[in-house]
Amino acid sequence: MLAKINTCALLGIDGYEVNVEIDISSGLPAFDIVGLPDSAVKESKERVRTAIKNSGFSFPVHRITVNLAPADIRKEGPAFDLPIAAGILCCIGAVPSATIADYMITGELSLDGGIRPVSGVLPMVYKAMQCGIKKCIVPAQNAQEAALVKGMEVYPVHSLQEMAHFLHNPHSILPFVVDLEEIFRQKDKTTLLDFADVKGQENGKRAMEISAAGSHNLLLIGPPGSGKTMLAKRMPSILPHLTFEESIEITKIHSVAGLLKDKSSLINTRPFRSPHHTISASALTGGGRIPKPGEISLAHHGVLFLDELPEFQRNALEVMRQPLEDRSVTISRVNGTLTYPSNFMLIAAMNPCPCGYLGDSERCHCTMNEITKYQNKISGPLLDRLDLMVEMPALKYHDLEDAPPAESSQAIRERVLQAQQIQLERYKNEPIFFNSQLSTAQIEQYCVLGTKEKALLKAAFEKMNLSARAYHKILKVARTVADLDHSEPISAKHIAEVLQYRSLDRKYILS
Repeated sequence: MLAKINTCALLGIDGYEVNVEIDISSGLPAFDIVGLPDSAVKESKERVRTAIKNSGFSFPVHRITVNLAPADIRKEGPAFDLPIAAGILCCIGAVPSATIADYMITGELSLDGGIRPVSGVLPMVYKAMQCGIKKCIVPAQNAQEAALVKGMEVYPVHSLQEMAHFLHNPHSILPFVVDLEEIFRQKDKTTLLDFADVKGQENGKRAMEISAAGSHNLLLIGPPGSGKTMLAKRMPSILPHLTFEESIEITKIHSVAGLLKDKSSLINTRPFRSPHHTISASALTGGGRIPKPGEISLAHHGVLFLDELPEFQRNALEVMRQPLEDRSVTISRVNGTLTYPSNFMLIAAMNPCPCGYLGDSERCHCTMNEITKYQNKISGPLLDRLDLMVEMPALKYHDLEDAPPAESSQAIRERVLQAQQIQLERYKNEPIFFNSQLSTAQIEQYCVLGTKEKALLKAAFEKMNLSARAYHKILKVARTVADLDHSEPISAKHIAEVLQYRSLDRKYILS
């Protein structure tokens, strides 16, 4: 007896179709799985055998062969448990074979026959829909994310017995339905932090506004207590809301990583990821025996905040160089190569010296050798990829007590949205959205300078010994400053403002 079950597996953040073929034939009792299964898939034999018996079905005492096609891609994870069990039940006549071909089935089995949730259901169901399958059977805890795929009939099951009963009586379970528009409109109830709470540091706030408007990477340098972390945590409050397409893409990444919550399947707020400085390079970029997205992919369409930047491992910082340029990360392993999206905005913060009080003769006792060693933990190539660098001095008493009411996040956000709308209109015929994404050819087209501006930039280039990448970064940021000023031409004052954000890498890091 031969049965074929439709299921899907993961490759990166996308699903691919897998046909589970089960054959039960005469011969000595055996249970073999072929098709490049990993250890977790091989272990499914015992889970499937025990779950079938404990669900009240008889397990066939024959030769059982399971093939996972295509056989040239390694199959990983426990999500094949339920389709294998469904195929065996189909072969012994416990479930009808006529209707089972209409479903995509996925799920992990527990020994008592219960069905446990699995990671990556959303991209799997998307792939099933692309393959023409309009119905799916998924673990009950994965029903919310599976129902995000428009047009798919989602049938949640809690146990192997419930699935078998449903296949005999298709009307016993109603399709799980969600209102996509309503879920998308329901924003996270967590109150965003407001820039109005930050006293002083107007220069830092301006840099945050420019960074948000053009999606530029930013480095904050200052002593402890100057407000670096306060500003960084308020960045989401001035960013535009996610589009539905961005929301789905972020949700797919978190689904693959196994980070979705049961009651809030659709992520509709921009991610803000702040990993500890002890994080490894693989945890930052992604990977592992069963590859999972790393922090830079979990921050896709959002913000990645690296506090105490020099304290991160050098190799962890260096692996970000390629994702910062390409906005995707490629992971090569023995079993193949995976690509995860990583279109994030990087905000980094650091102290100017090990103690943090460089320039304060009473509090700073760091030697020049210690300062140089500390600052040299950040390489020149990584610094070149940071568009803005802003110095945040220690706050004075009058900054806290005598300062006028600070501008709210809403007021800043309105200017950011206006600048981004200008960019969307300008690049409507280009495959980009923000000034930070401009290529070299596009910079020449959209960042045209006058004679005065060229002379200013030339003088700065020679005096500051800038690299070609830094030169292009200056033009991109100047384009954003001009957009915030509602000015089509880039003027000398726009160039001058941007240059102050490129001088700190020479003042601190390379001095």
